[in-house]
Formats: sequence, C-alpha cells, structure tokens
Amino acid sequence: MDVKELRKEHKPLTEFRYELGQAEKGYTNRSLYINLSDNRIESKPVTDMMKEKFTGGKGFGLWYLWNAVKPETKWNDPENEIVISSGPLGGITQYPGSGKSLVVTISPLTGLVIDSNVGGYFGPLLKFSGWDALEVQGKADKDVIIFIDGNEGTIRIEETPIPEKDGHILGEMLTEMYADSEEDKRNISVVTAGSAGEHTLIGLLNFTFYDVRRKVVRLKQAGRGGIGTVFKDKRIKAIVVRFRGVKGDLNHPSDISSINKAGIRLHKEICKFDAVQNRMRQIGTANIIEVMDEYDLLPVHNYKFGSHSDTYKIASNVFIDKYITQGKPDGCWYGCSLSCAKAADNFEIKTGPYKGHLVTVDGPEYENAAGLGANCGIFDPQYILESNFYCDTYGIDTISFGTITAFAMECYENGIINKEITGGLELNFGNAEAAIELLHQMSRGEGFGLVAGQGVRKMKKLFVEKYGADPKFLQDIGMEQKGLEYSEYLPKESLAQQGGYGLTNKGPQHDEAWLIFMDMVNNQIPTFEDKAEALHYFPMFRTWFGLNGLCKLPWNDIIPESNSSASEPAKIPEHVQNYVDLFNGVTGKSIDKEELILQSERVYNFQRVFNIRMGYGKRENDKIPYRSAGPVTVEEYESRQERYDQQLRELLGYNPEGKKTEEKLDVLRKYREDQYEKLVDAVYARRGWNNNGIPKLDTLQKLGIDFPEIVGVVKPYL
Repeated sequence: MDVKELRKEHKPLTEFRYELGQAEKGYTNRSLYINLSDNRIESKPVTDMMKEKFTGGKGFGLWYLWNAVKPETKWNDPENEIVISSGPLGGITQYPGSGKSLVVTISPLTGLVIDSNVGGYFGPLLKFSGWDALEVQGKADKDVIIFIDGNEGTIRIEETPIPEKDGHILGEMLTEMYADSEEDKRNISVVTAGSAGEHTLIGLLNFTFYDVRRKVVRLKQAGRGGIGTVFKDKRIKAIVVRFRGVKGDLNHPSDISSINKAGIRLHKEICKFDAVQNRMRQIGTANIIEVMDEYDLLPVHNYKFGSHSDTYKIASNVFIDKYITQGKPDGCWYGCSLSCAKAADNFEIKTGPYKGHLVTVDGPEYENAAGLGANCGIFDPQYILESNFYCDTYGIDTISFGTITAFAMECYENGIINKEITGGLELNFGNAEAAIELLHQMSRGEGFGLVAGQGVRKMKKLFVEKYGADPKFLQDIGMEQKGLEYSEYLPKESLAQQGGYGLTNKGPQHDEAWLIFMDMVNNQIPTFEDKAEALHYFPMFRTWFGLNGLCKLPWNDIIPESNSSASEPAKIPEHVQNYVDLFNGVTGKSIDKEELILQSERVYNFQRVFNIRMGYGKRENDKIPYRSAGPVTVEEYESRQERYDQQLRELLGYNPEGKKTEEKLDVLRKYREDQYEKLVDAVYARRGWNNNGIPKLDTLQKLGIDFPEIVGVVKPYL
C-alpha cells in the first residue's frame, strides 16, 4: 500500500490546536505535555524560575521528570516520562553544532535518571513549532504516532496499524507519509525506537534528518540507558514534527551580530585547521581509532588490553579509502561546517532480514569501531559497519552492545557460560558470526539475545545465581557502573578518567569528563587537587552543552591558533568565550565564563539529589569495577609487566624481583584502589559534597536550589 494511503488507515484519537507563537531570545516560554493514558494534550508555561535555575535542555528535562515521578517510580510505570528539549541556543544556524536535543527519562538499566544527547532536526523543529520541551507520560493501549505540525498549529495522537518496527524503514516511511512533497521532506523529523526495544533494556531512539543530497533519511541516536525501551513500553510508534521555514533568526536573539561573529570565527578555524588536526570532515570521530591504540587506550578483549596488532585493519584510513563517502556536507543540523556525521553509502548487507539490501550506514563513530570491533576482538571493517547498521535500525545502543558482547565473550572463554547456555553461539573473542547473530537474536527476542539484552549488571547476577560464577571475578571484569555499560576508553592508567567514569551522575559515559590525555599523556593534573579541579570544571562545562542544545565537538575538536599561548589550553579559552558570547547574544543576558559554570552546577547538583531521591547517588554507588582501574588477571599484568613492575618500585618502594604475578597483582590492586578512594574524597570536597557524596546544604544555598523538596531529600544524610 502507498504510504499516503496507509496514513488514511490511522485512527485519530485526539487533536489539539494551538496559537503558533515564536521563540523570543531563545525561548518559546511554553512546553508541550502529552499523556498517552487518557490522550490528553496540554500547553504548560516555562517559568522565569525554570530559565534561571535550569536553563533549558537537560535542565528542563530533569525538572519536569522530578515533578512527574515518585521515589518508587520504575522505568515502566505510567508516570515515567520521556522529555525532549533543545535549550535556548538550540536551532541557531550560525554556529556549528547547535542542533542537539536532550532526552531524559528513568533508565531501565540503572533505575536512575538517564540523559542522552542526539543530533538531527527534531529539537530545533520542535522549538520553531512553538515548544521549548516535549513531555510524554502515560501508556497507550495500542501503537500510536504523535504528529506535531508547527505551521498549522495542530498536534494529533493517531492510532497506527503500521507493522514495521525498524528505524531506517520507519524513518523513510514516515518522512514520506507526512511530507507534502520531496522538498517538504527536509522539514520532517521523526523519532522512533526499533524492534529490539521490545525485548532488551538497551533500546535507543533514532532521530531523523533528511539528507537532500543523498535523498535518504539519516539517523542519529539518543543511545544511552535504554530510552528506546521506555519509548516502546509506552506504545509509541513514532513522534513526527514538521516545520517549514527554517532560517537564521528564528530564535529571535537579542544581538544576532555577536552570534554571527562567533560563528564566522569558528567556521574559519574549521576551514583552516580541520584537515591537519582531527579530520572531522573526512572521517568524523573515527579519526582517533589508531591514536587510542598507539597510547594503549583502545579497549581490546573486554578492556583487558589497550592495543592490538590488528588495529590497522580498522584504522580510520581503511574506512576513508573503502567505505565512507567523501565530499559531502555531513552536518546533522544547518550550518555545521564541522560535518562529522559521516556515512557509508550503498553498503551491501550480508546477514539478517535486510541481507542483499544496499543501505546508507551512519558512521562508524569511534565508539562503534572500538566497541563493536576492538573490544570484541573483531578487526573487520565490514562487520563493524554491518553491526553498526543493525544496532541503529533495531534500536540497540552500540556502546552497550559492544561492552555486553565483550563481557559475554570473556565469560565464555573462562568457562562461566558455554555453548549449551548460549544456544550454540561460540562467543570467543573475534567471532564476528556469533556476535552478529547475538544482535539479530536481540531484535527477535530469542535465545541468548534475551539474556544479553538485559545488560551486564543483570548478566552478572544471573551467572552467579544460576551457573555458580565467582561474583568477585564478575564484579571485576563486568564493565558497568550504576548499571550502565562503560563507553569505549581504557582508563587503567588514568586515575582522573577512572573518576571521570565513576563519579558521573548517570553512569560511565565520557560526555561528562574525558581527561585521559590531560592526565595520562600530558601529565597536566598530577596531584589529587589538580584532578579534583578537573573533575569539577570539565563535567560542569560539558553539562552546559546539554543545557543549551549544543554539540561538544566544535569546542575542542578544532583548536584555534591562540591556544598555543593560552594559560589554560585544555579549556580552549577562546572557544569558551565564544559560548559566552552566543548565550548572551541569544538571551540578552550578561553572563561570564564563571556564570556559565554556575548554570551547570545548579543542574548537576540537582541531578545528584534526584539520584539520592531514587535511592542512589551515594558513595557506594560511585565504586567502579577494578578492571577500569588496574589489571585483574595474570594475563593482563604480564602483558604490561615491565610497566607494572616499574610502578611497584617507583610508587610503592616494592621490589617485584622473584615475586609471583599473583602477589604483585594484589599489591598493585591495594595501591590503585586506595588511590581511587583518595580521588573520591578530593572530588567530593571540591564539589561541595560530604564524604558520602551528598551535596551540603550550603552548596545548595549557594547555587540557589535550596527548595524545600530538595533540602528534604538530602537532610537525612547530612
């Protein structure tokens, strides 16, 4: 059936009409609330308090979710919400990386608030349609589509008979269905989950944008924490927004000239330096695959090792030369000259339901190549691209899938699980055929895919209770923390990065603090105080991007000439000033770089209190698996024996000569675990938290978020 005809089969459940309005100084001053349990649609005011205390984006998401749920709320309870918001700078077209949306919900994996950022057109088009945020609560009885027409001023909830589930099919189909013409497709953005969201806890959301040069719908992912699983549980088939008429002044900024000037500065830097710095316009984030290998930071075999002799087979030049289309303006929002959203066009799929299809694969990102490839011991670029495609279209978080599969492979090789348990899958490191079949099983809800799709934390519990595995060993090698799987960097030799993973609010994702090079390579933060300061500033600075609808890559993936003489080069101070100028130019406010950090501190501490309210957010929840801090096995120690023996001599005054590896492992472990605890003490003190990780009352007062309901959460722990 033609998709236009299929749309006629949709059953309208409710329609809401609204006055169009427009953004003023970055805000529309209202948000859209939808309850699927009773098909209720409402407009809610965005108050001055919200803008002052929570800024936008992730901040708005946290505030709305806080008011929607109770301490006992679970991810699949009807009152759990999915909140999408871009922030006051979201949608500007003058500065690269301003098309981000932030998605917030209670995570199926962690039980905590999860936030995930995503590109594509949805967030800006939602704002230009008249809404600073979208809250979706409740559960539908049958599959529904939410359609927001930002030009007509209508919102509809439609029951849909569409059987298709996978992201690339739904993205194409619904773009065609809701667009009036080929030209109109660029005005459509679709949010979908995928088939795996019904069977796993690691479902993601795909956000589309229409690539007018390729004439295909592209997918960007809000990947972390199982947001797509929540989406599917609510019986949402898709959320579709349409808005025609994007142009550079739709935020109605206070001073557009300051925005233009900042944008011109960065566009010039990208043009001049990208080809010799990080090659984002050539290969995107995959430019660092071989760099991570060189510095022993590439996760290999479930984070046991940091490099491999076969890494050259998946190095960035392999994807550039053979797979990634060159010369395309691959920005995922208008005006982004960094153009890092790379794609492999006309890629032929070899397995699964789309075998023989020629598809456009978005990526690979570094995380995909490292997690799907090196961490599982699979150095095959075609496998990486194929599994990348299937993760996206099935709606599976590629980071979690890579880390889960690597964990399962190590368990298999240690005899903790076997072919009988895996249903015949030979999950040895390097077995691409078994890994891709595991992925297909997750989509179908079959076999060992049902087990792996529950995530590393639940797998550890099952393997101990059902198969008699050693819980201590599994805790050491199971690379999850707070229930979220680690992203794809090996932090063994960077204490600051161990904290950058362990001391996050949502779990070990590098978007809060990526300090490996500052700490391990450049030795710029040698003392505990230095590390604590870095673990204060950089998580707060990076949080700010998520409050404003910005991508972090233009901040430090292009380095201006002025940075060579900067007093704090790791902060890229010229670019920090750009962000200050952008915020003031849009909102008409007059913040400085210190106020920028203060904005993030409010939201960051509020999220910590939110975690405490949900039963987490304390010191015990900030512990990390030992493999992220040091070698667990004899094999790991002996692979770097010279390094570790030298550390024992120089740092502990311990003579390793003649000692068994097991003894040396124990001595090194005691030292590294003690170092991590001392780091935690220093970071808590710098953040204004007590020794249990609870924000102090004077910290909340200083930040102006000492609301009675917030103080009431922390008081019992102070």
